[in-house]
Amino acid sequence: MNSSSTERPGLLYRSGRWCARRAWHVVTLWVLLLLALGAADRAWGGAFADSFSLPGTRTQTGADLLQAHTGTAGGTASSVVLRSERGAVTGHRAAIEATVRDLERLPGVLSVADPLTTPGAVSADGAVAEITVRFRDNPAGFDPSYLAGVDGAVRPLRADHVTVEYGAPLGQLATPRSADRASEAIGLGVAVLVLLIGFGSVLATALPLLTAVLGLAVALAGLGLLAGPVDFAQAAPTLAAMMGLGVGIDYALFLATRYRAMLQAGTEPDEAVGRAVATSGRAVLVAAATVALALGGLGVSGVGFIGTLGLAAGLGVVVAAAASVTLTPALLGLIGHRIDRLHVRRPVAEPTGASDVWHRWALRVSRRPWLWLSAGALLLGLLSVPVASLRLGHVDAGAQPTDRTDRRAYDLITEGFGPGANGPLTVVVQLDSRLIADGAGRRALGASVQRELSDVPGVASVTPPVPSGDGVLLVTEVTPTTGPQEAATTELVHTLQDTTVPRMLAGTGATGYVTGATASAQTFTDTLFTQLPLIIGVVVAGAFLLLLVVFRSPLIALKAALLNLLSLCAAYGVVVAVFSWGWGGALFGVTEKVPVESYVPMMMFAIVFGLSMDYEVFLLSRIRESWLRERDDHLAVVTGLAATARVISCAALIMTSVFLAFLLSSNVAVKMLALGLGVSVVLDATVVRLLLVPASMYLLGRANWWIPGPLDRILPRLEPEGPAAGHPPATAPVLTTTPGGER
Repeated sequence: MNSSSTERPGLLYRSGRWCARRAWHVVTLWVLLLLALGAADRAWGGAFADSFSLPGTRTQTGADLLQAHTGTAGGTASSVVLRSERGAVTGHRAAIEATVRDLERLPGVLSVADPLTTPGAVSADGAVAEITVRFRDNPAGFDPSYLAGVDGAVRPLRADHVTVEYGAPLGQLATPRSADRASEAIGLGVAVLVLLIGFGSVLATALPLLTAVLGLAVALAGLGLLAGPVDFAQAAPTLAAMMGLGVGIDYALFLATRYRAMLQAGTEPDEAVGRAVATSGRAVLVAAATVALALGGLGVSGVGFIGTLGLAAGLGVVVAAAASVTLTPALLGLIGHRIDRLHVRRPVAEPTGASDVWHRWALRVSRRPWLWLSAGALLLGLLSVPVASLRLGHVDAGAQPTDRTDRRAYDLITEGFGPGANGPLTVVVQLDSRLIADGAGRRALGASVQRELSDVPGVASVTPPVPSGDGVLLVTEVTPTTGPQEAATTELVHTLQDTTVPRMLAGTGATGYVTGATASAQTFTDTLFTQLPLIIGVVVAGAFLLLLVVFRSPLIALKAALLNLLSLCAAYGVVVAVFSWGWGGALFGVTEKVPVESYVPMMMFAIVFGLSMDYEVFLLSRIRESWLRERDDHLAVVTGLAATARVISCAALIMTSVFLAFLLSSNVAVKMLALGLGVSVVLDATVVRLLLVPASMYLLGRANWWIPGPLDRILPRLEPEGPAAGHPPATAPVLTTTPGGER
């Protein structure tokens, strides 16, 4: 047994004191970092646009063949959709020709297809036409000012009484980007109210917000700079903001609350900062590492689109954690004893005494742990039921609000050409040398291909196969009878890829590929679905090992992983019920039942699993501190639950508000993530923290801290040291043996 006075202060304790004593240096460094990254972002930063390249797949091979032999697959295609208000579209020839010429002059445009000379570009009744514009890069990533040039190019049509709408992805550029800023403002506003009501102190409210906002600004500037060499999806900055703001406020709040509790116990400010960083700061780093590990696990998918989304969200978390353990101690050092001087009610930090509501709740659960464990598990199980009907897919523009131009363009295409015209499939047939030289054989094969494809159920029309200029390819377009996000279209893509195309080309020496935007989206979905078990295994195993090292208990690490998987299934269930079953989807601006966006389950798994560990880590850290002092399992659970109740409840309410505020986003995938993440935080902060964790730990008893001897010897020891741990000072002896040892 050693006393804390004989132990060397730990690294976190020393770093916390250093930041508090050199506060202005730390604050200045963060401000300079923000200015430098902001300037670099403006000079060398890139844009954000979706890219679903899938090297090695047959879909991508088909697209590459088109690019190599026809040049028509280069860049990104988008549509400008016309509807004549007076007579047929062909009656506006002069305006159409002028528009085509002006569109061709716009920067970044590779080609523009005149609908009057392009087969199939005018509807049968002549009322609707489609101008296909091919851009060098994805127009969704252009600066919004680019639309002024497009508007100028189509001005002759609008002046000639022709309705003009922009299809995706060009139409996405016209979507107001103020929704995300409104979401951030709502999240911050709710955070102010929660912190003032929950803790009473004005400065204690401002400090977490200031830390989170500055950290978020640094993260977004860094992300913009990374977007120069790395292709990030459109949702990347929104995800980074969602994660950075949510965890940033939480992490700084945990540190500030522990600091205030120590001040109220009579500890000097510098000492209180050091102890807060060594205890709550340690929990912050473990929690952030768990979230970052989960997000980093997305990289094993091998899909760049998913990996970069994980990178963006992980960047927001890592910067938030760094700000919390450096900038927060610096601000606490500047404030000192004055942190509670301005208040709207009697300032409070952590519950004390055995009569508060959280102590009483912990004791109630301890009396009937099996009952509470069963009730919590049953609730999460019921919420998980909709997962059985989970259907992945790509949410098309038809699910967007009608005030968006890409939705109106989608509806015009449906009106003029049928719903399948919004997602045509391109079939590419690569001929062997014999057929290339045999014109008659090539024509016979083309007729056979058109006939075979036309007979497939779910096909509305098939264009006559057209040979490429060098005669190597035959290219035809298949229009489904259903829209791109419909289950029938998914089935059609699989039928063509797996059955029809191989069968119709058998024995001909030719090879066929199904490609195009709809086929690529489905291949992307299929690829993610096959990679999901691998990602789940990597993330769960990594989180288990991290918690095992930190808490030195196999049962606690296993319990945390299992409970988090259960809460994740419940969050999935809510997303499916709202968006795919239509239970309240209209409340969130989604006007029809839609599949779950293909990458949402994977992103939700990584984020929810990581965030679920946050509150688990903070709660278990306090329980373990009590266990190390008292070696009483029952007392440790009661003390840990009561000590963290107020701060975790407030933190969860803030994070939930931040996530749910992003339901205002115009991106349906972001809405799904926002709802899923918000629900998961609520479940983790209530059902898991208040029912499942304490009930299971009461039932396990001393087994909570059991660890096999060989494992105990090989695991690194990360216990907080001496006064740095925030334990009682030198007048009270501190046990330093490991949980498996003797007093």
